[in-house]
Amino acid sequence: MATAARPDASPSSSPAARGPLAGGVEPLRAGKGNSFLLRKLHSLSGIVPIGAFLIEHLLSNFEALKGPLAYANQVKFLNSLPLVRVLEVCLIFLPLAYHALYGVYIALRGKANVIYYPWSGNWMYMMQRWTGYIAFVYIIQHVIRQRFMGVSLPEHPGAAFHKVQMELSNPWMLAVYVIAMIAVCWHFSYGIWLFAAKWGITPGETARRRFGYVCAVLGVVLAVMGLASIYAFVGPNYKNAPDDVMPAQTRLSMPAPHDASLSQGYLARI
Repeated sequence: MATAARPDASPSSSPAARGPLAGGVEPLRAGKGNSFLLRKLHSLSGIVPIGAFLIEHLLSNFEALKGPLAYANQVKFLNSLPLVRVLEVCLIFLPLAYHALYGVYIALRGKANVIYYPWSGNWMYMMQRWTGYIAFVYIIQHVIRQRFMGVSLPEHPGAAFHKVQMELSNPWMLAVYVIAMIAVCWHFSYGIWLFAAKWGITPGETARRRFGYVCAVLGVVLAVMGLASIYAFVGPNYKNAPDDVMPAQTRLSMPAPHDASLSQGYLARI
């Protein structure tokens, strides 16, 4: 619902008259309440590290187009990085939790305003808010189901392709993945545009309009990559993938059987 115009509002004092950001977003300025720092951190976290992780995640999933083994090797590589669990918590889970929860807080407090901002700006604002809600719910279920339920992929990377394939064999889950992929890519690409506008990187309407085209192209490219990865799991090329394409990985990670005679001989030499 539009808010009523303030009696003291003047054309020169309204955001629209000052050359509004498409989307009704003013640049972040110090001194605008206690939430200034939190909002700056929220805006920045959407780009680094969350945005960087999203791009890496899409590139890793794109390996599925090369087949189950290539996808398994990518999962194995990522889980073999030094301090991978520390990086996972500090650079993914914690920033993601902060960005999501504070983003929901901001969205619930905000509202559209067709008096001070144009119709297109309100539409973009609503889309950013609802795609954020979709991304929030999707990421929670995705992390729980893929990271903490069923076979553990860090210990069994060869089962990664089959695990995702089984989940996407459900038409409802396939629809969820497709909708969420488009929503996440929209949210990220428009979030880059908002970040540049709020931080003063794109001053002026012309710069913001041109950068908007760049962000739109980026969003489309990322969405196409994500949808192509989904197709790799449900398409005809790799139907009925093996439960584990690298079972030797599982055997090598297990301790060797205990040989009592060898142990006794070792103890006798001590």
